[in-house]
Amino acid sequence: MIIKKEEYSLKSLHDTTTLHNGVKMPWFGLGVYKVQEGEEALQSVKSAIKAGYRSIDTAALYENEDSVGQAIKESGVPREELFITTKVWNSDQRNDSVLEAFETSLVKLGLDYVDLYLVHWPVKGEYKQTWKVLEKLYKDGRIRAIGVSNFNIHHLEDLMSMAEIKPMVNQVELHPLLAQPELRDFCRKQEIQIEAWAPLGQGRLLEHPVLKEIAASHNKSTAQIILRWDLQNEIVTIPKSVKESRIIENGNIFDFVLSESDMEKINALNENKRYGADPDNFNF
Repeated sequence: MIIKKEEYSLKSLHDTTTLHNGVKMPWFGLGVYKVQEGEEALQSVKSAIKAGYRSIDTAALYENEDSVGQAIKESGVPREELFITTKVWNSDQRNDSVLEAFETSLVKLGLDYVDLYLVHWPVKGEYKQTWKVLEKLYKDGRIRAIGVSNFNIHHLEDLMSMAEIKPMVNQVELHPLLAQPELRDFCRKQEIQIEAWAPLGQGRLLEHPVLKEIAASHNKSTAQIILRWDLQNEIVTIPKSVKESRIIENGNIFDFVLSESDMEKINALNENKRYGADPDNFNF
């Protein structure tokens, strides 16, 4: 569903979508995949929060939870105003150490709770057991929302066949060349919020001629056009950048609206092209 201009009311980086359990999650956030632990991660997160971002997405795999936690502490923004996501890695699913992994992430982040905890990949034969641990943590009030990452429709159906609590979020690779329309439609019907990682195709889409043309017509960057397309498609988006100027620019997408014609042109770019691993065929 494309939101028509008159219905489209997002005004700022603080605007939220409401998950099916009532928790409010920002539509826009900062991803920190491949952001170096230490000064780089610290400064990028601080820059984002200073620029008005309220959602930060990390993971045990990224090995920068310490710096993310330090940035949160130094930001001066009250904890309850922030939305912090982290994820359980595959080896902890295989070793039945999900609970320990969660505790470790919490200590590194220096937090009493996380807002969203995700199963990072659908590890065959393990993700259902992992989900049971997440459900327990959620019931214990240690996580405000639970979800999954990189789950295809059949993974979600399999998980929901035994789950007591339905995932609130599914974070997947999603960008104009991998628009995932069937998965988005399925998640919408199930009230699972879709979230895009690598929304800019890991930077590969920034020179795309169609996107550049639309960007020029709005006097915006290609990245801003893609991120705006996400929001108008009701996709939560978490672009990564370590440059303060780019972090600010990425978030400056609330002063224009893509027309239906723009949206159709971008929607037509889909070619099911992945830059990351395939959830049905990964070996890590």
